[in-house]
Amino acid sequence: MSRKFLLASVGAIALTGSAAFAADLPSRAPPPVYLPPPPIFTWTGIYIGGQVGYAWGTGANRFDGFIDDAFVDTSLGGNPNGVIGGGHVGFNYQINQWVIGLEGSVDGTSLTNTAVVAFPDGSTLAAHSNADIQGSIRGRLGIAWDRVLIFATGGVAFGGFNTTVSVSEPPFFASASRSNTRVGWTVGGGIEYAITNNWSIQAEYRFTDFGTIRNGDLAGLPVDEFLHGHRRLQQNQVQAGFSYRFDMFNPYPVVAKY
Repeated sequence: MSRKFLLASVGAIALTGSAAFAADLPSRAPPPVYLPPPPIFTWTGIYIGGQVGYAWGTGANRFDGFIDDAFVDTSLGGNPNGVIGGGHVGFNYQINQWVIGLEGSVDGTSLTNTAVVAFPDGSTLAAHSNADIQGSIRGRLGIAWDRVLIFATGGVAFGGFNTTVSVSEPPFFASASRSNTRVGWTVGGGIEYAITNNWSIQAEYRFTDFGTIRNGDLAGLPVDEFLHGHRRLQQNQVQAGFSYRFDMFNPYPVVAKY
């Protein structure tokens, strides 16, 4: 009897010790879900976007020559102005705080102006001008504070211009039109802010000089032999825009495996 009791006591003690030892073993619960950190923001990448704004030209049409045997030396004032807007594509590369890039843009415009001068003999001289399309290829250099980028930009600009000059000497009337493309330079600057890692908004100002249209550029006017004209084509523009930057250069997130 004593032997049976002793064996039962040893068994109970062994079971109790096994349970306690099992309680001390490490847990086999599933590991926590790994959440990769968000990608580090960078201005590096290819981007596309659009812009819209307001533009105004400077420089009057200047004419000198003869109308009906009378010498004319006059300036037809008035600055063309209107809406300008279009699209752009570019590439940025960030080195520390510095951002360098290249951007191309194409804009349609509604810039237009008509100026008329009347002479004592009843004759009139009128000049109508408008610009329908413009574009540029520019370098960009900026300095970034995280998601804020202040930049300068400059490069080559091109534009399409249409000019119509008419002379009225009652009862006669003569007019001619000329369309040409001018190549010049543009320079400006602005500020850009990244709302997300891909989307950004910006504001920009640029000054553009397309050079001077001279008499040779207006060849074919009926009054060409007697009246000579020229005009300096300069333009200011302010615009706001948005861009979408492709993040193909960002590192892929690391995914933990267990």
